Amino acid sequence: MRAEVARYGVPAALLAAATAAVLLVRAGLDRGRGPEQGAPTTVVRTAPGARPEPAPRPARGKRRERYYAIREGDTLDIVAGRFRTTVERLERMNPGIDSNSLRIGQRVRVS
Repeated sequence: MRAEVARYGVPAALLAAATAAVLLVRAGLDRGRGPEQGAPTTVVRTAPGARPEPAPRPARGKRRERYYAIREGDTLDIVAGRFRTTVERLERMNPGIDSNSLRIGQRVRVS
């Protein structure tokens, strides 16, 4: 009996301790970062003294399309309220969107 505990219990305890250590380290690294802050960024390098080109402006009189990335817990009703529109309008702007199966990170046109 004692040999079985040593044979199976010790490795299981070591595995549990290693898992707990990894989770604690990861929690410490992620502390203070929101979902947007954890996203990778792109650094664009230019020649010294070079000025970056400004982003092109939308044509006059036209509204620029805006998109929203679905977050955990979002529904079309919540997104519609956030952007002061209706679920029906969101569905018209996003044909093919299934309001019953939104995915985290899915882009939805909001204007």
